[in-house]
Amino acid sequence: MSGISKTIPASQGMAVVNALYDGSLAEFEFHMAGKPSKLKVGDYVYTIFNDQLIGRCQIKALIGGAVNPDSGKPRTLVMVACPGERLAPPVSRPGHRGTRYVDGAVWPGKA
Repeated sequence: MSGISKTIPASQGMAVVNALYDGSLAEFEFHMAGKPSKLKVGDYVYTIFNDQLIGRCQIKALIGGAVNPDSGKPRTLVMVACPGERLAPPVSRPGHRGTRYVDGAVWPGKA
């Protein structure tokens, strides 16, 4: 299934990554600039940490009308259900800034 990839900054640490997949959170908020054109509820947010694809969380809501507090530009809140699906072991995948659309082929064993 398609979706987006997001890199979790190293400054947030492995504790944030683990919380997405260990059952300690019911949901988590990601964000992306503007209004998503190719994203819908049911797609996934694929998470990258330290150049490793760690797992994915299913999108449960897209909330428009938010504003980036630094730039004042519009953004969309992407709410995901937790816990997500964690890969064991993680797969090498370069991190990036911002949001990238991806197809389901990034998930191992899926085409």
